[in-house]
Amino acid sequence: MKLPHRRQFLHLAAGAAVLPAVQPMTPAAAQSGPPSTREVPARSIPVPDTVSPEMQAVIARPFNPNFNLVPETTTDWKKRVDDAARNVLATLPRLREALGVSVEPTMMGGVKAFIVTPKAIPPSNRDRVLLHLHGGVRVFNPGEAGTREGILMAGFAHYKVITVDYRMPPDFPFPAALDDAVTAYRELLKTTRPENIGIFGASAGGSLTLTTLLRAKAEILPMPGAIAPGSPTVDLSKTGDTLFTNAFVDNLLGTQDGFIRATALLYANGRDLKDPLLSPIYGDVHGFPPAILTSGTRDLYLSNTVRMHRKLRAAGVEAVLQVWEGQSHVQYMTDFTAPETKEYHDEVARFFDLHLGKVRP
Repeated sequence: MKLPHRRQFLHLAAGAAVLPAVQPMTPAAAQSGPPSTREVPARSIPVPDTVSPEMQAVIARPFNPNFNLVPETTTDWKKRVDDAARNVLATLPRLREALGVSVEPTMMGGVKAFIVTPKAIPPSNRDRVLLHLHGGVRVFNPGEAGTREGILMAGFAHYKVITVDYRMPPDFPFPAALDDAVTAYRELLKTTRPENIGIFGASAGGSLTLTTLLRAKAEILPMPGAIAPGSPTVDLSKTGDTLFTNAFVDNLLGTQDGFIRATALLYANGRDLKDPLLSPIYGDVHGFPPAILTSGTRDLYLSNTVRMHRKLRAAGVEAVLQVWEGQSHVQYMTDFTAPETKEYHDEVARFFDLHLGKVRP
């Protein structure tokens, strides 16, 4: 049944006073230089009727205010991570069955990982492997909970996927996750030609994809054939237009303040947030492989994704940017039955098919 989308709204500033309409700038103000901020009226945003009914339901969900609660102790952090992991794990049997994939644990140079294998792999993909770095705001999705993105990619794109179960805070802050990702990549290079490897991940996993390449480059490791960072959180220093314009428009993340800010500081463990190995937007990306980046028009990290795309292009890297209508953070894979989810994975699969297996100069 089609949803009554014309009567659904994403409400902003609930309970707050409505801001007055913007007044014209006075001559005196105009002469004082550009303003540092702009005020806009509070508004209600309709759910677009230009997306599928399944995606309309995702876009119409209210923001969960509990998401923004910041744990006070290490025990509280671990409980929140464990509770979230249980919720994800409960959904995985149905997802594996629906997409026809199997998941098996493995080790890669002492790093835990999972091999995600579709029932059928086409001949063109039999020598190719995708290395997956999961998302989760730098703290979520430990263990098998981190395989959800890999299951989707294996099922829709028909690649063998290796999901890295990298270490995370609160027990293991930076650089543990990066060390594990680079170790897994180094181990994969022992069995697979670099041009046959694709690396992908969403959100924190998208950023980790890029920092893994920065470390690989510094360690003189060969670059993979292509990468697919989805809505990568490439700048932890709270820089980027849509961190402000899409605050609470994004119904998944809400705002970078509060919980997300706390995870960034927990992960960085006192390190400068503009360190390129934390925020790859500040790194040297010359020599990176072709990249396809993904975001949505309501994504809190749309600006991070756009800025990364422009940085890659400026460095002479072949880079494609796809932006999905109405979507908040990584909602292109929220509902695996939504046509947008299949379309996203088809796009990435075509990109990998175009670039993997080709020796780059």
